[in-house]
Amino acid sequence: MRLIISEKNIAARRIAEILAVGKVESDKVYTTPVYKFRRDGEDWVSIGLKGHIMKVDFEEGWSKWRLDELEGLVQADVVKQPAEKGIIRSLHNLAKKTDYVYIATDYDREGELIGADARDLVREMNPTAEIVRARFSAITKDEIESAFTSPGTLSEELAQAGASRQDIDLVWGAVMTRYLTLASNKASKRAWGDVLSAGRVQTPTLKLIVDRETERKAFVPETYWTVKGTFSKESTEFPAQHATARFTSEADASAAMDAISSADEGVVTSVETNRRTVKPPAPFNTTALLAAAASEGLPPARTMRIAESLYMDGLLSYPRVDNTVYPASLDIHSILKTLDHVPTYHEHVQRLLAKGKLTPTRGKKEATDHPPIHPTGAADPEKLKPEQFKLYNLVARRFLATLSDPAVLESTKVSFDVSGQPFVARGDVVIAAGYRAVYPYGLKKEEHLPALSQDEHVAFLGPQMDEKQTQPPARFSQGKLIQEMEKLGLGTKATRHDIIQTLYDRKYAVNDPIEPTCKGETVVSALVAHADRITSPEMTRELDHEMDEIAGARATREAVVTHSRDLLADVMNALLERVPEVGETLKVAADEDAKVGKCPTSGDDLLIKYSPKTKSYFVGCSGYPDCSVTYPLPKNSKFAAVEEMCPECGSPQVKVMKFRSRARVMCLSPDCITKKGPELTVGKCPVDGADLKVHYSPVGSRYVRCVNYDSKEHAVSYPLPQNGDLEATDEICEPCGSPRVIVHTKKGPWKICIDPDCSTKEKKAPAAKGKAKPKAKPKSAAKKPKGGGRSSAK
Repeated sequence: MRLIISEKNIAARRIAEILAVGKVESDKVYTTPVYKFRRDGEDWVSIGLKGHIMKVDFEEGWSKWRLDELEGLVQADVVKQPAEKGIIRSLHNLAKKTDYVYIATDYDREGELIGADARDLVREMNPTAEIVRARFSAITKDEIESAFTSPGTLSEELAQAGASRQDIDLVWGAVMTRYLTLASNKASKRAWGDVLSAGRVQTPTLKLIVDRETERKAFVPETYWTVKGTFSKESTEFPAQHATARFTSEADASAAMDAISSADEGVVTSVETNRRTVKPPAPFNTTALLAAAASEGLPPARTMRIAESLYMDGLLSYPRVDNTVYPASLDIHSILKTLDHVPTYHEHVQRLLAKGKLTPTRGKKEATDHPPIHPTGAADPEKLKPEQFKLYNLVARRFLATLSDPAVLESTKVSFDVSGQPFVARGDVVIAAGYRAVYPYGLKKEEHLPALSQDEHVAFLGPQMDEKQTQPPARFSQGKLIQEMEKLGLGTKATRHDIIQTLYDRKYAVNDPIEPTCKGETVVSALVAHADRITSPEMTRELDHEMDEIAGARATREAVVTHSRDLLADVMNALLERVPEVGETLKVAADEDAKVGKCPTSGDDLLIKYSPKTKSYFVGCSGYPDCSVTYPLPKNSKFAAVEEMCPECGSPQVKVMKFRSRARVMCLSPDCITKKGPELTVGKCPVDGADLKVHYSPVGSRYVRCVNYDSKEHAVSYPLPQNGDLEATDEICEPCGSPRVIVHTKKGPWKICIDPDCSTKEKKAPAAKGKAKPKAKPKSAAKKPKGGGRSSAK
């Protein structure tokens, strides 16, 4: 049997479909999908992994987060551990049965490392099987057939370079994250707030954003004035600007206005025309694609996910590349004929094919691993999601543009005299569209002027003076930040989009263009003050260069990882001496995390706090002990501030996030109408026959309680499902004597007994899904659980 190991399940299926002679049979080995087929008279099996099925972690004993252990953690041993035990089990099973293995993971450092791990797992079960490497840049028939007909061998150097990155990122991330979080918690004296993370690429990238924001805050705007006029010739109106583009004196601008206020014509003093040629764009590499897609509204992380799905479907080439030069082996005419099957490209394709010899543009970066990103199949817009075709269309049109003629533009500058005041009008028109006919992205709108000649008189329709201010430096868009990261050597083509997404996920940044949050600014401020080296690109660039040396067999993994640990040790020596100072700086971020609004009594901040005594969270006033305002919070949940006040009562709100439950926004006021539901009697108490009524807790949960409830003598109380509308019935549950209610949910009405200890609930009822079953207690001893009244009585 021949075994193919791909990086993902979808790739395994696609490769099997391409290589199979006859039908592909879908099957499973344990729980892992596999694809079986026949080829060359042999049985073949194709299995997909889930990316890294092995992970790196520290040896046992390093799970506790303590400041006094961080120096040791810097030098702690890193070990490989199973990340996907089910897939590993399936791979071991197949390894015993095979005699020939193809590693068909992505051809880059990460893919080579994933392939090397898979190879080692096969060797554990089958030391004699022949293992080869299939490399390809597109999941198309020609590429796959070629890769499997002439396989190569795994690159140990490339895999080791990938492994070194894993080791370095683990150690740096774990040590810095634990340090920042522990220092912050120590200063704030509470175990609250998101984990504060840092990393050798993440932190310099965050500093770029923070530095730009600092520039913007320090920027002092200057006031200036502009004078514009409107001219007309033969009913065609066009604007012109005073030759002094910016007046720094209002008096000078007003003087110019006074001079032309009664003018009704201007005289053309000169006409200058210039033609220029604009070259077509270079082929797409990853950075250029992410930047172009971001300009079209697709965030980098989303763009990469879409590009990967199009690659798996055989529509795009491999999307993680540095190369911007098409190799001589790329069959450009064949790609054009493929694109000719997409109606929207037919006219452009035919025009290019008619030219005969085609000379594509070349970018500045040339590599030999993969060609630039280009289309590999004909996409059907009807079968793709809109965002998928949007990205495919961008790539396809870029490919066509790289083979097209330059554009020819003509710019015109016309100067006028209006009562002694000089004005200038500018026009810009396309003479020959060239590549712009197929690639309309990022183009400026044409500015047409009527035909004008020197000494000609034209109508002047009047002036306009505006007061303006100079603007601060623009924030980075995600696309511009990707380009800046590449320029500074921060991250790689495969990681930059993830780094940016991490900054959003860590709440260090918001919006696009990107703004740093208080937390992001605080973390950078603390590190710049006490360990500025980690915030600069130089150290990251140095380590990335060393990893390149590993890939080129000019350095070893051990030496590079050891050097990175030494650099981190220097950083930690400085930081561990300044825990109080760093903690005080980070306390701002912790307090910002905990803020949920203003106290209605004192006006101080309301903060999410933790009570060691009750081991639960609550909201309290930062003015304590002078102000003792508090609000309860649900247990076993996470919380986030909500800017909007409660629309019903005007009190602050929090977002409540519970595991496996939909997040909800909760008003803090215990008396808010949003925490109340309809008054409802669901039946009679099985103990004393009194009414059982629905009650609502201060944290918004609901439960049933006897009207004669007493916490010691008559603790009759039942929990209720928290979702769905309740309807009382007249039915009594026969086994336990408790009332039955109907819960109306989106999945339909459910009739349940309200006693969770009822014998009918040996099988979990749908409406009570996720509710823990309380311990059985006699009615006289049953107690209301803390914060919600959700225990039951028999």
